[in-house]
Amino acid sequence: MENTINTYIQAFQQLFFPHHCLGCGADYIQRQNLLCAACLYSLPETHFFEHQNNPVEQVFTGRIPVVAAGAGYYFYKAGLVQHLIAQLKYKQHMEVGRFLGRCLGAQLKASGRFNHIDLVMPLPLHPKKEFERGYNQAKLIGEGITAVWPRTLCSNAITRLVYTSSQTQGNRLNRWKNMESAFWPSDPNMLKNKNILLVDDVVTTGASLEACARAILQVPGTTVSIATAAYTV
Repeated sequence: MENTINTYIQAFQQLFFPHHCLGCGADYIQRQNLLCAACLYSLPETHFFEHQNNPVEQVFTGRIPVVAAGAGYYFYKAGLVQHLIAQLKYKQHMEVGRFLGRCLGAQLKASGRFNHIDLVMPLPLHPKKEFERGYNQAKLIGEGITAVWPRTLCSNAITRLVYTSSQTQGNRLNRWKNMESAFWPSDPNMLKNKNILLVDDVVTTGASLEACARAILQVPGTTVSIATAAYTV
């Protein structure tokens, strides 16, 4: 009887308050889901977390000592992952961040290469940028990760000191110059002797992640690994 009532309630909600797949727009998905089964299956998973010397680790080779790194999905122009990231960063669709984080958490757990991690740290936004957006998308991803992969979420031990415009334009040198001295370990005691997973939405040149990792590694006994939702192809 209870199941029948719930079915009628869901049908009523879908009729008057339709819930659509963020990928294809289908209206037959349950309200707690963001993607239909077909779109979920079509997400271009990289499997980077399973392998050493993957393309994300190569981004940081010779730049900073990274224990392990990876990205969950390929970021193709006009692809589904790009659409999801845009919904997260520019359309106030916060649940996309937690959804991507849960996907990453499952991948990190399954890989076994990140079992050493103590803290999950979202890449900090400058307070002005976070105020403008209303939230830090990397923190939402971190919340999703720790919801399925039990680790401590640490979002206030590193401060972003420099406000920068969008990093989506400009060459590698300009991006690095924008990031010089951009981060500072404001609470080093939280980080001391910890293995830290630095989290962001997309990795391209890695300038922001590199600069933040350098600030983390100023604290004695720390190691840095990196996980992003997507890797730009």
